[in-house]
Amino acid sequence: MADRDRGSAQYYQQQRGGAQHQLGDTVKGILPDKAPSASQALTVATLFPLGGLLLVLSGLALAASVVGLAVATPVFLLFSPVLVPAALLIGLAVTGFVTSGALGLGGLSSLTCLANTARQAFQRTPDYVEQARRRMAEAAAQAGHKTSQAGHAIQSRAEQASAGGGGTGAGGGAGAKASS
Repeated sequence: MADRDRGSAQYYQQQRGGAQHQLGDTVKGILPDKAPSASQALTVATLFPLGGLLLVLSGLALAASVVGLAVATPVFLLFSPVLVPAALLIGLAVTGFVTSGALGLGGLSSLTCLANTARQAFQRTPDYVEQARRRMAEAAAQAGHKTSQAGHAIQSRAEQASAGGGGTGAGGGAGAKASS
């Protein structure tokens, strides 16, 4: 009986440990491998507070519209004819609600723009790295080729100088260079 309980406890621990391992792999797959660049951090630092500010302003405009509507309705109805204050009241209410909606939409669009910029930046990074790697390889190959050409030219001039003689070879080399 005790062996059976011990075996089920071990089975439970194995299953539980496997689930934690799978959860850890899932979380690691979601997180990016690299830290954001300075421009991405600056984008987040500027757009996130801007979006939050616009959302707060939209909430304040909505609250002010509701409070203004509640305060102004009895005043207009008691001290003026019915149609003029009703039209003015409806106009002010519509203006407040439209302002609130516009500020809210501005805040949401700012946050959406921030999210799209971050997504595109993470997707474009490997292309830039690959392009820079390709350019560096081409530059290294070109530098190696020019170095090889210069080495061959120096070697051929040294052979010409040694075949032409010691003292005259140096003068002949300079004269030959000037004539070409």
